[in-house]
Amino acid sequence: MVSSGIVGMPNAGKSTLFCALSRAAAEVSTYPFCTIEANRAVVPVSDSRLDRLGEIFGQEERIATAIEFIDIAGLVRGAHQGYGLGNRFLGHIREVDAVIHVVRCFDRGDVPHVDGSVDAIRDVETVNTELVLADLETIEHRWQKPKRGMSVEQIQFQSTVLDKLAAPLREGNFASSALLDPGEQRLAAELFLLTMKPILYLANVDEADMLSEGPELGRLRAWVEHNDAQLIAIAARLEADVGELDENDARDFVEEYGLPELGLDRVVQAAYRLLDLISFFTAVGKQCRAWMLKRGGTAVEAAGKIHTDMAKGFQKAEVIAFDDLERIGSWPQAKEAGHLRMAGREYVVQDGDVMLFSFST
Repeated sequence: MVSSGIVGMPNAGKSTLFCALSRAAAEVSTYPFCTIEANRAVVPVSDSRLDRLGEIFGQEERIATAIEFIDIAGLVRGAHQGYGLGNRFLGHIREVDAVIHVVRCFDRGDVPHVDGSVDAIRDVETVNTELVLADLETIEHRWQKPKRGMSVEQIQFQSTVLDKLAAPLREGNFASSALLDPGEQRLAAELFLLTMKPILYLANVDEADMLSEGPELGRLRAWVEHNDAQLIAIAARLEADVGELDENDARDFVEEYGLPELGLDRVVQAAYRLLDLISFFTAVGKQCRAWMLKRGGTAVEAAGKIHTDMAKGFQKAEVIAFDDLERIGSWPQAKEAGHLRMAGREYVVQDGDVMLFSFST
């Protein structure tokens, strides 16, 4: 399962967002470092296609794919040197596949800011600087202590890669901007650098900003666009409140106030895109299920997501696009009309593919 870590300055709204995502009662407080141990929640990825496939196949059991969200303690200046809860904070980030950086864009007197005032750009740069400095320390450590048993050629190759990674970091930029070939990328992945992870900036705004963009959100949006990053805005406190309502009341609330779709779906879908994932579907027995796969993944890799034995004994897959299956109305009709394609091991799975695998045991 893939994971996204929720990070940001203290009192930015990370734990409130976590509550909205997980519908869990994660501790929320205005006291910095309220979140000491990382809270974790496995959140299903909403997909209307799954319900429709359940109807087509007559299956009541429908299992969505999911993403794990991890609420990580707030970060302050000096975290890379252990200030605040820095070491624990940075350690948790190394574990995740992607980062959701919550940035405070609301100003409320009952929620003090650790720096005394709201400044979204300053907060973003504070967190990013700590990530950059932590990565520089990681690279320096690898320079000084190569892995035991490395040959001279391997050490030279590693040094070249470390130089390429350190160059943007010394300029205050993320290591992800370094140009690496596939071999260099594999070595870089071994370092678990924080600034190599995909990042989504999430502006936590007042409720009013959901309908009319405020100046702080505008400043942050301009910064994100200038840095070619991704941004979504959410009113985390409102989302947490709506999350306590039942499904019908929540839908009525959203419609009555003219709000965009609920933050749960927006954040989860954004995380899915950030990780460059697609969904394919299977319908076997009484169960209709969605599975996640990295974009560009093959049929045999998709089989491996279900069970390693299916990948080992892979023979073929029958495949039809969701839209085609919905239009035709049933799997037998699609097969009779010749709309099922026979896919081999190297077939590149497309988002929405409905698949039936054949394999030997």
